[in-house]
Amino acid sequence: MPADIKTFLDECVARYNCPAFIPNDPISIPHRFSKLQDIEIIGFWTAMLAWGQRTTIINSAHTLIELMDGAPHDFMLHHTESDRQKWLAFKHRTFQATDTLFFLEFFQQYYRQHRSLEDAFVRFMTPASETVEAALLGFHELFFSLPDAPARTRKHIATPARKSTCKRLNMFLRWMVRRDDCGVDFGLWTHIQPRQLLMPLDVHVERVARRYGLLQRPQTDWQAVLELTATLRQFDADDPVRYDFALFGLGVLEKQGHIGGGLS
Repeated sequence: MPADIKTFLDECVARYNCPAFIPNDPISIPHRFSKLQDIEIIGFWTAMLAWGQRTTIINSAHTLIELMDGAPHDFMLHHTESDRQKWLAFKHRTFQATDTLFFLEFFQQYYRQHRSLEDAFVRFMTPASETVEAALLGFHELFFSLPDAPARTRKHIATPARKSTCKRLNMFLRWMVRRDDCGVDFGLWTHIQPRQLLMPLDVHVERVARRYGLLQRPQTDWQAVLELTATLRQFDADDPVRYDFALFGLGVLEKQGHIGGGLS
């Protein structure tokens, strides 16, 4: 890779990891809230819908907020079976009524017993864990441990066990765990450390990472996520996923034709 790639990427992080990044990104949705549980619930659900055009994702998330009467945590704790009827028409691409009803059931049962969604991840790892891999594996099993969990909904919650990149889960964890003074990520969870996070590997990140020699594995799978994160850990061992801002920002703007190719 070019010798000055770290300097280039650091400059890109500084350019994109700023409040101006928020309005056009799905992270704008949880930024509408200040209560921890509200941020977790709408942040998680928005992240799970985060495939396709960002405008469509954001519009679907706005609909979710309306269905939750503007108060996600309160709605999850107190809604009744009849309150779920209005949710049956909610759809986002392949996310359908069956998936919606199961998400509601999981959140209601979970938050009636737990303060924070962080425990649903951190219980499966330790402070010494190198990455969040075990947390993602365990969370998937926990999420679908309820009776009559629909098989079709499993495709909406990724797991390394299926060799998925787990892009949306890794993005959600970035939102909740990363801590800095830039105002984009929330940094509300403290039992998972930024050094343990893994890259959200989407098409934009992958394209730029391959161009600059940061990713060699030909397959786009879980091992590719581990490889890319390990490479970026050489640049910042404590916070490798901050480079998501650089790779994603470069990829999106290139696609839109707003910038050139960067390093030669």
